[in-house]
Amino acid sequence: MRNTRLLACASTAAIALCAAPALAGDVTGVVIDQTETVALQSAVVRIPEINRQVVTQRDGSFRITDVPAGTYTIEARYVGVPTETQVIEVPEQGAVMVNFMLGGDDAASILVYGQRANQANALSREYASDTIVDVLTRDAIGQFPDQNVAESLRRLPGVNVLNDQGEGRFVAVRGLDPNLNATSVNGVRLPAPEGDVRAVALDVIGSDIIESIEVRKSLTPDMDADTIGASIEINTVSAFDRRGNFVTVSAEGSYNEYSEELNPKGSINFAYRLTDDFGVSGGLSYYNRFFETDNIEADDWVEDDGLVYAEEVQYRDYDVERERISASLGFDLRPSDTTTLYARGLYSRFDDQEYRRRTIFDFGDSAVSGSGNTVTFSTPDQADADEDPFEATVERDIKDRFERQEIYSLSIGGETQTGPWTIEYSGSWAQSSEKENDSVDPTVFAQDFFGEHPDDPGERNPLAVTFDYSDPRVPMFSTSTANFTDASLYELDEVELTDLSDSEDTEYSAKFDVGREFASGDGVFTLQAGFKGRWREKSFNGEIRFYEIDDVSLADFVGEQTYRITDISPVASYSGASDFFFANRDAFELQEADSLFDSAAEDYAIEEDIYAGYLLGRWESDSLTVIGGVRHEYTQTDIIGNFTLLVEEDGSLPDGSIATDDTVIVTPQTTPANYGFWLPSLNIRYEPVNDLVFRAAGYRSLVRPGFAQLAPRFITERNDDDEVEGEFGNSNLDPYEAWNFDAGVEYYFGGNGALSAGFFYKDISNYIVTVDYEAEDLDGDDEIGADELLVFNGIAFNEAAIPVNGDSAEVWGIELGFAMQWDMLPAPFDGLLTQANYTYTDATATISDGSLDLFGQGFGNGINTIPLPASSEHTLNGVLGYEKGPVSLRLAGTYRDDYLDELGGDPEEYRFVDSHFQLDASARFTVLEGVQVFVEAINLTDAEYFAYNTVGGRQNNYQYEIYGRTFKGGVRVTF
Repeated sequence: MRNTRLLACASTAAIALCAAPALAGDVTGVVIDQTETVALQSAVVRIPEINRQVVTQRDGSFRITDVPAGTYTIEARYVGVPTETQVIEVPEQGAVMVNFMLGGDDAASILVYGQRANQANALSREYASDTIVDVLTRDAIGQFPDQNVAESLRRLPGVNVLNDQGEGRFVAVRGLDPNLNATSVNGVRLPAPEGDVRAVALDVIGSDIIESIEVRKSLTPDMDADTIGASIEINTVSAFDRRGNFVTVSAEGSYNEYSEELNPKGSINFAYRLTDDFGVSGGLSYYNRFFETDNIEADDWVEDDGLVYAEEVQYRDYDVERERISASLGFDLRPSDTTTLYARGLYSRFDDQEYRRRTIFDFGDSAVSGSGNTVTFSTPDQADADEDPFEATVERDIKDRFERQEIYSLSIGGETQTGPWTIEYSGSWAQSSEKENDSVDPTVFAQDFFGEHPDDPGERNPLAVTFDYSDPRVPMFSTSTANFTDASLYELDEVELTDLSDSEDTEYSAKFDVGREFASGDGVFTLQAGFKGRWREKSFNGEIRFYEIDDVSLADFVGEQTYRITDISPVASYSGASDFFFANRDAFELQEADSLFDSAAEDYAIEEDIYAGYLLGRWESDSLTVIGGVRHEYTQTDIIGNFTLLVEEDGSLPDGSIATDDTVIVTPQTTPANYGFWLPSLNIRYEPVNDLVFRAAGYRSLVRPGFAQLAPRFITERNDDDEVEGEFGNSNLDPYEAWNFDAGVEYYFGGNGALSAGFFYKDISNYIVTVDYEAEDLDGDDEIGADELLVFNGIAFNEAAIPVNGDSAEVWGIELGFAMQWDMLPAPFDGLLTQANYTYTDATATISDGSLDLFGQGFGNGINTIPLPASSEHTLNGVLGYEKGPVSLRLAGTYRDDYLDELGGDPEEYRFVDSHFQLDASARFTVLEGVQVFVEAINLTDAEYFAYNTVGGRQNNYQYEIYGRTFKGGVRVTF
């Protein structure tokens, strides 16, 4: 009978809107904890007699409209505490107010402070959600020794964090590229600071100012549809989150065993209700961190006569000062019983002063000998005048770079509820930028080694270097060549000055939603519609200058190495070379062609306007919620880039003449792109008995191509043999499209705990990969003739890298989760808490013959299947906690296995990142009411970063980094 009523109501909603009996009053109130400290968001308030339930807002408020006059039982449920029940009398008109205080005598420890509180808060939000979502709350963030939002997200199911220099930076969800996620703060889509991607690097935002993070893995029609991985929604503090005023101050010191520096970190957060209906809230976080990274990178791997070796090896020494400032400010106003208004702003600044010193070996023209894991590179004399001499180059350079990333966001909006109508409205502005000025990146000192050649008798500077590859992560070298360590023989070869690197991304948006409820005896049907406009501008402008000078050597700027893996001296001092350059800039010779080429090559500007509208229907009873509808998004894009051609001396110019010098030709290109998509979705939540929840979701979504991929930038170089190599953008790229399906079951224990299992599947079309194309000698004359060149967008070339749409990709997997507070155990074990989650992901892409074949070359035989980048098959997170009285202890571990990072020319050249296991720990002790001291340890396992290829059937170094452990200690005071 219930299903018949539901179907009849849904099918006639647009005409009769399910004519309802005459209903009377409203039921309103708030749900808070027993100590009247915090508002309980996502408590479920239910009237069993009429099968009606609602979920409390972030201020703990709820409202049930059009309740027939009479006597009812009303109950409030929240994970971790007993359900509270009251009896109410609803009048024939007007409203009745009923408030709940949950938690009893243990409310402070269960709902307000500590690990149990944050677990109950997160589980309650997940339980009450209409969609598939994972949640981190403010307390949960504070309990983990995490440095930024990306590292906090590491704790959630299906989340893989991509590190940069030992710190979480980009977030991959369910095995998908970070560019396939969308990130918002207080409902505002965050634009990306970096110039070439859509993904937001979340290490810009400190975790101290965040109230909660929600990772939404299914979409409803009222949500932006530009995500395939997840929609990551970050919320800052609101004055209405708590019932009273509060100020929390944290001061701590951070020590890294590698840098041996003690670094300051501090934060302040507050919320004040100036009146019952007006409040202000905000926070400020500061972290200054000195750290070091020791790195080895090898490339151009070769397998030859049983030897496997790299023709280029770099030993990199990073010394970095990183300063992160994050601030938020918000105002909340309730001008009437029916309307709430807000204004919320966020500012984050991320400064990096990086000194990077490298010792680089280039053995591309060297003699090679050896056996097993030992390879010797040398430059012996060449007796045959027809053969090239044996050569090697060693470079020692220094990068002195200061980079600043900033994010601003401002949102203003509100909600009005009047009778059965709900109206939401908002406007926002967000801007991100990444900027460098006057970075010297790098100053290069070089020494050429060579054997004697008949064309240059008596000229030689020999070198012999032996590499030991027995440890695939850490190739080590040794040499007895005296000139190798003579700083005076390394001449200043080139200074690359980043005069300006300016990436800016700005987005405005406006949104309006209206919904109307229609109550019936079995539940409530809501019809909702809305519109949204987004207006975005993104640009990148680079001004790069190359300079040369004679009679200057590394000996003028020798510094002390901090590198620990091996001796790479002599190295340059941190700022000696850049100080010399700026003091003597007029004495340097500007390399005009190279400077103009690099300055114009990467520039682009894009205007992207998105107009969206949707219609949805929502049916909700006390056991079933169904949300279905359709969204349409129309995109208008105008893209500007440059066709940048560098013709070397004696090469052919476009007009057929011969270049008398290196010549750069820059031609602006403008391309429009317009398209629209219909995006249906359906979400179902079914709770047949209390605490057992089944979920299912199906929806279509899209992700627009990356800006750098889309921009009509054509970067080409023509040498004196008229061979053209290039790197092209592709304004004809189609967006990623995906059909997504999720199903799951959750069981919430009577106490503070839950068990969950889920399945997900994604069918993705038009996924984008970058393919290296190379012209072939079709007539067998050992030359590439004009008729054999490949042509893209009217540009002929020999070799080029081009982003193109592939065939299809499939992602499927399972997610398992468990959380439990073991208060049923005898003391002292009743303070134990555990959390664990596991995700299995199978993510593959299919490339068929010709799917990427723009030029009729063919790619393999039949079907080629590759793993999707950034996809770890297994991820596992676990937490063991203990909390009782003033003591709080936590040990958190995270594991992910290998994943594909980048495609190469051949499968054995693909770049993989090795598995990662990390343990973090924290201990807190409450010394006085509101005063807590704490210590934290990060990366107790001293986890390393290792990227590799499989040339020769073994793991070979692409990149290896070590960071050391970090320890923190401090005090947190709450007023």
